[in-house]
Amino acid sequence: MTSMLDKVIISAALTGSTPMKHQNAALPVTETEIAEAAIAAWNAGAAIVHLHVRDEQGKMVCDPARFARVQQLIRESGADVIVNMSTSGGPGNPDDDHRLAPLALHPEIASFDCGSLNFGSKVFINSPTFLDMLAAEMLAQGVVPEIECFDTGHIWSAARLIDEGKLKPPYWFQMVLGVRGGAPGEVRSLVQMVDMLPKDAIWSCCGIGRAQLPLNLATIAMGGHVRTGLEDNIYYHKGELAVSNAQLVERIVRIAGEVGRPVATPADAREILGLKTPAGIAS
Repeated sequence: MTSMLDKVIISAALTGSTPMKHQNAALPVTETEIAEAAIAAWNAGAAIVHLHVRDEQGKMVCDPARFARVQQLIRESGADVIVNMSTSGGPGNPDDDHRLAPLALHPEIASFDCGSLNFGSKVFINSPTFLDMLAAEMLAQGVVPEIECFDTGHIWSAARLIDEGKLKPPYWFQMVLGVRGGAPGEVRSLVQMVDMLPKDAIWSCCGIGRAQLPLNLATIAMGGHVRTGLEDNIYYHKGELAVSNAQLVERIVRIAGEVGRPVATPADAREILGLKTPAGIAS
């Protein structure tokens, strides 16, 4: 009999801060496009959508009005998908107050980038002071942190915050592998980082670029949860652009089914992660 622990939570990271429309026309950038991509990913099998929003020039921003509009369009469609809002601000953006702003919308989950690193040609700054502020604000707003770890040191940082009582259960970790400046997008990196997690952690992994599919496969085999989407990789196969976020989600659904891991619904994912069902969504 299949248990809840066998189910795989699929997160769809829809647009991010780095890919641009001229690289893949399927990349959603307006609020309407992002909401439509979220709904399509949910229909394809994603339980969580990881949201970034963009301004008129396509630059990533943490504008709560834009986040609110995307969330409104998703909920008006009847989708019960879990909304995970980004607080990253994008590499090179040091405006901490701007990054905290989406938390006032009380998303179920928001990103908690657990350390600084070189990010391509930029520096992604997540100072200890900012992480303390972010943890406190998430706790105050009832938002579950998605603890994003780009390297082994970030797991150590998370462990310190847990020991200090600044991060509370559930401990939802997302390993992000393959960023230039972080841990390599290799299975051995994933194994090492999973071995370092707190014993009661729930974990997921995403691979950047060509690492996306190999790490998706390894994660499913290791019993973890999976992130896919155009934020992390704009290709379906080498030299073949993905046509949508939903296409990437559908591939994970097929693979998970082949190895006997059914896909978690949003209700399943809420149970696994200990999330409360938001008002207006049938539990």
